[in-house]
Amino acid sequence: MSILSVILQAAADNSLALLGSALGAAITVIAAGYGIGNIGKSALESIARQPEAAGDIRSSMIVAAALIEGVAFFAIVVCLLILFV
Repeated sequence: MSILSVILQAAADNSLALLGSALGAAITVIAAGYGIGNIGKSALESIARQPEAAGDIRSSMIVAAALIEGVAFFAIVVCLLILFV
């Protein structure tokens, strides 16, 4: 039995696609939450060390969190497309 036949059999079985999309969405949400949490933690530590730079740090934090959130949203949409298409 070749590896190609195993892949074709797995592709024919829809339950693996459902499991993969569910795991992908869950990992994406957990990783995005962890990343945004680290950004917030680092920003608060930076503001505590240099209060005069609070505005610049806050704006950089918001931009970085928005980028992470955008990537997470894109990954969840891809997982939902796998789930329903």
